Amino acid sequence: MLGLLALGAGSLFGAEGSKKLFNGKDLTGWNGNPKLWSVKDGTIQGQTTADNPTKGNTFLIYTNGEFADFELRFSYKIEGGNSGVQYRSKVTKPDSWVVGGYQGDFEAGKKYSGILYDEAGVAGGRGIMAERGESVVWDADCKKQVMGSLGKSEDIQSKIKPEDWNDYVIIARGKQLMHQINGVKTVEVTDNCEGKRLTKGVLALQLHAGPPMKVQFKDIRIRELK
Repeated sequence: MLGLLALGAGSLFGAEGSKKLFNGKDLTGWNGNPKLWSVKDGTIQGQTTADNPTKGNTFLIYTNGEFADFELRFSYKIEGGNSGVQYRSKVTKPDSWVVGGYQGDFEAGKKYSGILYDEAGVAGGRGIMAERGESVVWDADCKKQVMGSLGKSEDIQSKIKPEDWNDYVIIARGKQLMHQINGVKTVEVTDNCEGKRLTKGVLALQLHAGPPMKVQFKDIRIRELK
């Protein structure tokens, strides 16, 4: 369905025209709760503990511009809990670093990594917009149509390394959205719901409320598409 988003073998980190969003040294260009976000061993690290929790989902927000059409690549490692990357999103509560919109989800569990989620209902309150393994069209009446399968969810999960580094790709081009983990496409979506579709916005990294967790990010790069 999404031929425009096909990934070639040469589409890797360091591709021509890509831009680093993290300098590997400090959080220049990012804004979040300093009690929860830091740089450790050349990675962005978000961590909650029993003594230092977050009451609600909170985010580390990229502050040097918004993006519309792009190829975003990063590596992540997670221990406990749930996280993700917001894209084409909006900052809804600046004082508490709350963001909503499209989310490329991932977790320490075995169900949600790779899904497309509408965080905080900013994309029209659509919740899980595509389950893992689904090829989806949201039609002009804002109804979800599952058009096909990209593979079984458990097979996709088997390619994800627990408590280790995984490579994530998000491509957004016009109405078309695609997620990939470790070379395996997890969802593809065409969003024809004009009244709820997001076309441009911020990028942000999520730290989820709940039990203690730790998430790390590195090699964050973006290539804008024309």
